[in-house]
Amino acid sequence: MAGETIIVSTSYLPPIGYFAALINAGKIYIELDETYPKQTCRNHANIYGPDGRQTLSIPVKKPHGNHTKTRDIRISYALPWNKTHWRAIETAYNNSPFFLYYQDYFRPYFEKEYDCLVDLNSEILKTVFRLLRISKEIRYSETYVKEPAGMHDFRKELTAKHAAAVCPSYTQTFGEKHGFIPNLSIIDLIFNVGPEASEYLMLNI
Repeated sequence: MAGETIIVSTSYLPPIGYFAALINAGKIYIELDETYPKQTCRNHANIYGPDGRQTLSIPVKKPHGNHTKTRDIRISYALPWNKTHWRAIETAYNNSPFFLYYQDYFRPYFEKEYDCLVDLNSEILKTVFRLLRISKEIRYSETYVKEPAGMHDFRKELTAKHAAAVCPSYTQTFGEKHGFIPNLSIIDLIFNVGPEASEYLMLNI
């Protein structure tokens, strides 16, 4: 329901479904104190590459093994994943209508090295909010609560595999080749729809 308090996971280049929860929320909390789960949108993003859906994954380090909290997850730069991700994004969206206009908002995140995953994700989220002209105050958890009272818990719903969103079709770069792919990273919407991305979200989600 619009105006409710919600709690979500942190997310790397969040999927459109992630914003289905954020844009209608009153208060937003991002969970940092959970035991970090693998293979979710916390460090995975899906874009539309030349061969269809393409997953980008940030390699991470767990200082405390499987008991590491999300706030303590470190990013590994042992391999140049950041350069690989940016090349993949360029290949996917270089011919999209608005890539040249928006690319400089995102490229710096792939040129700078971040220590913590949540720092990178938070900076990207702020940029997306600014581009979408959405004003939201983000709060962060201070302790883990399994069943938080008085808020809608999206921490498991908004994973890369389970994000639920009704996404009407819009023109995608490789859409004629592979068809429409819903609920990709928000950058797919931004690069393809441009300034109308915010209106798309407001009207359709």
